[in-house]
Amino acid sequence: MLFASQVLGIEITHDGLRMALVGGKRSAPRLDAFGVGRFPPETVRSSIREPNVLNPAVFVEKIRETYLLLLTKTKRVSLSLPDAAGRVVLLDLETRFKNKDEGADIIRWKLKKSFPYEIQDAHLDYQVIQEKESGEISTLVSLVARQVVTQYEELLLEAGLQPNKIDFTSFNLYRLFARRFELADDYAFLSFYGGTLGIMIFAGGTLAFHRVKEIPGGRFDVHRAFREISSSLLVFKEKQSANPLSEVFCSITKEERDAFRSVVNEATGLEPVWLDTERLVNCGSSVSADSSTLFSLSGAVGAAVRDLRWK
Repeated sequence: MLFASQVLGIEITHDGLRMALVGGKRSAPRLDAFGVGRFPPETVRSSIREPNVLNPAVFVEKIRETYLLLLTKTKRVSLSLPDAAGRVVLLDLETRFKNKDEGADIIRWKLKKSFPYEIQDAHLDYQVIQEKESGEISTLVSLVARQVVTQYEELLLEAGLQPNKIDFTSFNLYRLFARRFELADDYAFLSFYGGTLGIMIFAGGTLAFHRVKEIPGGRFDVHRAFREISSSLLVFKEKQSANPLSEVFCSITKEERDAFRSVVNEATGLEPVWLDTERLVNCGSSVSADSSTLFSLSGAVGAAVRDLRWK
């Protein structure tokens, strides 16, 4: 079946994992069960070159333990990986291509001199996001070293699960709120989640800027957030002859919402729209989760909803 009645999403972080069993529809997901597992220190370390899981036996054990808490037979899982495990590139191509494989070859050729390891050893996925009147094609490219993604796939299989789709957490957060952006054109989606500041800027409804920055210590820092957002907007404006932002959407915990609102308002001159996970994700009859818990599951739920119908 293309779409299932219940789907499973897992988010991996450096200190643990979160699982979400989700039903309903993509525009109104329902959390039917969830589990949280903690890793001992030095179990997972994000790297773009080397396998991320330093202690595979512990990793597999925690996956199995957390999965058992869900009381489900669903084995197919979509995975949300830390953005630091790979790279995301917005790339303009001067020439059109005949098919997906030819496009991938052109992208590899363009990136081979600027990438920190042999790009032929990378798992590459891309999508065309805009075809310009000049003939150029704008693409969104995601790259993960094969040894990184292969290790995660093999360990999930060892734990008894079936890896399906794999993406970065920043995109799964965006996917969770995608319905909210349908009528927006020139906007930014800013998030602070899991100690990471995410900045996505859209021009004419097309992604034009993407940046994800881990904040040292993992705690929200007003001054650091302001610098990162301001510098990102400056880079965006220098590269784009686009209209000014008309809307800014934010995702952050309730506790940090007011501080983040002030930062965003000062950096953009706009009053941000706060995206509340609690308002979007319904809890099933057997699930009890407060707003903080639901927010912490955003990456896992965002991964899961890829396999749900819109309606």
